[in-house]
Amino acid sequence: MARLEDIYQPSRDSIVAAECPVIDGTPFVEGPPISERKFAILSSAALYPRGGEPILFNSGDFLEIPTALPNSEILMSHVSINFDRTGWQRDINVAYPIDRMRELVDEGVIGGLADVSFTVLGATEPTKMLESVESIAARVKRDQIDSILLSPV
Repeated sequence: MARLEDIYQPSRDSIVAAECPVIDGTPFVEGPPISERKFAILSSAALYPRGGEPILFNSGDFLEIPTALPNSEILMSHVSINFDRTGWQRDINVAYPIDRMRELVDEGVIGGLADVSFTVLGATEPTKMLESVESIAARVKRDQIDSILLSPV
C-alpha cells in the first residue's frame, strides 16, 4: 500500500477527494458464529490462473479463483504506478491470504472455505464494476457463502 505522500498527482488529489460512505456499526445481516461460516476471499489484485486470461486495465471484470488452485499457479495482473509487487513476489498471502485462511480452517477458527474466491482489478472506476458485483453476489448467494474477506492491494 502506497503512502499518500508517495502517490503522484493527479492521483493523490483524486484519492483525497473520493467520497467515503459512512457505515454505522450495526450489521445489516446476521449469520452463524464465525467458527461455522464459509468464507471466500475478494482480492483487488487482479489474480488469474497460469495459462488463463488476465483482467484487463479498467475493464470492471472479475474472475473466480478456485481455492484449491496451488499458489504457484496464481498470477497477478494488477497495474498501478503506486503498487510495489515485492511483497507479492515473496508471499502470495500479501494480496491473497489463502494460506492464512486455510490455517484458520485447520484451527477451527472459521468454518471453511468456499470452492472459489473472487478477484477484481482494484485500479478500476467503481461504476464499471457494477455487473461484476452483481455476478459475485449471485455466486455468493448460490453457494451459501457466509462471509467475504476483503483483501485490497
